[in-house]
Amino acid sequence: EVQLVESGGGLVQAGGSLRLSCAASGFTFDDYAIGWFRQAPGKGREGVSCISSSDGSTYYADSVKGRFTISSDNAKNTVYLQMNDLKPEDTAVYYCAANTASCLSPQYDYWGQGTQVTVSS
Repeated sequence: EVQLVESGGGLVQAGGSLRLSCAASGFTFDDYAIGWFRQAPGKGREGVSCISSSDGSTYYADSVKGRFTISSDNAKNTVYLQMNDLKPEDTAVYYCAANTASCLSPQYDYWGQGTQVTVSS
């Protein structure tokens, strides 16, 4: 059974940091691209960052460049999203997702259940 489990969300003040984790199981981690998405109340889903597990290529939305860092520990089948200098507009439910193609693919095959990130001003 394929599973993606996010953790690490919480409440933090503006300017603070959080590290999200996405633990994957049930598929060959090295063959997938893992993306982080977020959805704020009343808004559509937004792609935040992505990493290709095969070659380590990374991508970031302009809104998080320079503040967020995505990384992968293939031995642990886990992808991390280090979020620094958090802003109230980063408040959202954060999801990780996996696809067999690449970070440039719009189609993701598997999704986690999400973790809430709330940034207070």
